[in-house]
Amino acid sequence: MTDTPHRRGADRTEAIMRTALELGQEIGYPKLSIEAVAARAGAGKHTIYRRWPSKGALLLDSLLSLHESDLDYPDTGDITADLRQQIYAAIDLIGRPPFGPLYQALVGEAQNDPQLAAALNERFIAPQANKTVARLKRAQDQGQLAPGFNLDLAMAILSGPLYFQFLITHEPLTHEYVDQILDSLFAGLGPGDARVRPAPGR
Repeated sequence: MTDTPHRRGADRTEAIMRTALELGQEIGYPKLSIEAVAARAGAGKHTIYRRWPSKGALLLDSLLSLHESDLDYPDTGDITADLRQQIYAAIDLIGRPPFGPLYQALVGEAQNDPQLAAALNERFIAPQANKTVARLKRAQDQGQLAPGFNLDLAMAILSGPLYFQFLITHEPLTHEYVDQILDSLFAGLGPGDARVRPAPGR
């Protein structure tokens, strides 16, 4: 294989992101710095700053590049089973290092960094939410869900308890907890629930 400048650049980028994850796991996000990543990766700090304006931006890219395909939705025709499989995969991912602790720190950093918050939402949170709503919409069209249920609200009900435990109470996220959330949601989301109010604009 020819060692082209593009290939060398890609290898350098991968090495920098891998180093950011390793260092973040070793010393924690608060102590992580661009300078420390540059020193271990053997890269100039100005090279890193040209691509990533902050350690938060570098960490976001690093996490997404290594785990982007882990949370793709299945579509077996069974909405409950598909949600269960995808959410299991999500909590298994954030429950283990380096993704979980560093993602938790990244969400915290985003509260004080509007640019990072926008990037996190645009590149990770919103795409995952859109995938969930799209999967729910297909199930709704197939008659598996109540026709008038607000799917954006369903997404919030699904994700809210997970983020509450992950970010606020720091309790472990388990498959059993996911099962309880799904059971509670589908008690009101099923096609036979006459109490559901039509969602505006849907």
